Amino acid sequence: MSTPTAATPARSLVIKTTSGTDRPEAANQALTVAAAAVAAGAEVSLWLTGEAAWFAVPGRVADLELEHAAPAADLLDAVLASGSVTLCTQCAARRDLGPDDVLPGVRIAGAAVFAEEVLRPGAQALVY
Repeated sequence: MSTPTAATPARSLVIKTTSGTDRPEAANQALTVAAAAVAAGAEVSLWLTGEAAWFAVPGRVADLELEHAAPAADLLDAVLASGSVTLCTQCAARRDLGPDDVLPGVRIAGAAVFAEEVLRPGAQALVY
């Protein structure tokens, strides 16, 4: 992988997951890819939507258990440490979640912010 320069800006990875414990493999895959990209030095933005919204609540990501997979809490912690994690505004409202209900470092934002992130030059978006 080449080093980004002014002529070739760094790529960012925006991952949206709608899957929670209802679809453990898809949810874990999103968390795994986000954590791997952070470890590789990418700028990562993880969006928690739909049933994945519950992962923004302290202790809830531990409910995601999947054989032969890294612990979901460890993966989310890695993204929180070096990337950004966003809870969808509407998803939060439907679950009666506010800023005081989520993990430290999780922001609540809506579609306009998501669109801004995925439309930036060099952005790559993945949806799980």
